[in-house]
Amino acid sequence: MAEIKSTPAEPAEAIVLSRSGHTISRRNIDPDALKILFRLNRLGFTAYLTGGAVRDMLLGKEPKDFDIATNARPSQVKKYFSNAFIIGRRFRLAHIHFRGGKIIEVATFRRDPGPDTLDLLSAGTAHQYAFGTPAQDAMRRDITVNALFYDPVSASLIDYVGGLADLSSGRIRVIGDAGERFREDPVRIWRVIRYAARLGFVIEDDIGREIVAQRHLLSACSPARLFEEFSKDLLGPQVRYVVSGLREHGVLRLLLGRIGAAFENDPLLFKRVGSLLDIADLEKSLRHDPGLTEMAALLFWPWAESLLSGAPPDPHTVLKKALLNAEMAVALPKGLRAQVIDIVALVARMIRALRTGNMRWSMRGRTQFAMASRLCFLIEQNRAPEAGESFEILFRQAFPERPGFGSKRRRRPRKRKPPP
Repeated sequence: MAEIKSTPAEPAEAIVLSRSGHTISRRNIDPDALKILFRLNRLGFTAYLTGGAVRDMLLGKEPKDFDIATNARPSQVKKYFSNAFIIGRRFRLAHIHFRGGKIIEVATFRRDPGPDTLDLLSAGTAHQYAFGTPAQDAMRRDITVNALFYDPVSASLIDYVGGLADLSSGRIRVIGDAGERFREDPVRIWRVIRYAARLGFVIEDDIGREIVAQRHLLSACSPARLFEEFSKDLLGPQVRYVVSGLREHGVLRLLLGRIGAAFENDPLLFKRVGSLLDIADLEKSLRHDPGLTEMAALLFWPWAESLLSGAPPDPHTVLKKALLNAEMAVALPKGLRAQVIDIVALVARMIRALRTGNMRWSMRGRTQFAMASRLCFLIEQNRAPEAGESFEILFRQAFPERPGFGSKRRRRPRKRKPPP
C-alpha cells in the first residue's frame, strides 16, 4: 500500500500553479458558481472554488457540488445576493438558491478555534472569531485532497497542504496529527475510509492502526449525525467499496450493531451484500439513482434473509423486533425503519411465493409493493429490472397456470336452500 501520513500542523508556503500547470477549465464549472465567484471578486472579496469539485476535476471526473470559500462574511453574502439564505448556528454560511432546486454553498474562510473560542461559539456570541485566512481554512479541513483552492480570476490552483502530490500518488493524508484529529471528531475516521474507497486511494498501515485504536469513539457520536453520514454513503457512489472499507477496519459492527457484526463475521453473507451493492453502484453510474429507502432495504436484505429462513410465515414482527434489538449506533428515523421493514417483509413473501406458487395479490395495495417488486426482481435475477419487468413477470413465468394479479376467479354457484 502507498502511505497515508499526516500533514504538519501549521500551513507551509502555498504551491500555486498557473493555468498551464493544471487541467481545470472554466468550461467544466457550473455557470452559476462562476457568476458568484466573479461577482464576489468584483465586489473586492477573495473567492475560491474548493472541496470535492476541485478534486474531481483534477481527477478527470464530473463534479456534483460546487462549493465556494471566500473572505466575505455570511451577512455580506446575504447583502449582495438576494437569493442567499444564511444557515448554521455555530458556523454560519450562505446557501445561494437557483432554479431547479440547485444550491451553491458559500462559506467564509475559517480556522480551527481554540477551546475558549469553541465555548463562545457554543453560546452563539463569537462567530467572527472562527473566521480565518485561506491558509487557515485549508489547514482545518480533514484531508489534503479536499483542501485545494481554484481561483477563477487568475485560473490558478492553490495548494497549502500537499494535496496535489497526494492526488498524483493516489493517497489520502489527514491534515494535522491523525490521532488527534480523530479524537477531536471521530466521524473523520468514517470520512477517511469513505474517500479512500470512493477514489480508489489507499490507507497506510499506521493510519489503519490509528483508525482501529480510535474507532470505538464513533459510538459516542450523535446517532442523528451518524445517520447523516450513513445516508451520504448509501446515496453516494461506490457504496460497495465504502461498506467494504468500513468492514475491513472493524467499523461496520460499531455502526450497524448486530447487523454489522454479522456482515463482518460471515464472508459468504458479506459476499451477497457486495453483489447487491454492485448492482446499485452500476445503476448510479447509469444515472438511475435508487432512493435512500431502497438502498437501506437492499443493504439489510441478506441479513434479513438469513434471519427469516426458519421464521414463521409473518416476517414483519420478526424484522421489527430484530432491528430494534440490533443495537445500531446509526439511528434510523422511525419512518424510514418502518418502510424498510415493510419492503423487506414484502420481498420475503414474494420470494416465498416464487418457491411455493402461493401469492396473496391483495398485498399489491401496499404502499411499498412497487419498490418491493423491483427489489425482488433484482435479488432473484442479480440485475436491475428493465421497463416492464417485475416480480409479477417472474411469478407468471414460474407458475403460468396460477392466476396472477387481476385474474378473476370463477366463483362456485351458490347452492340454494330448498324452500321449507
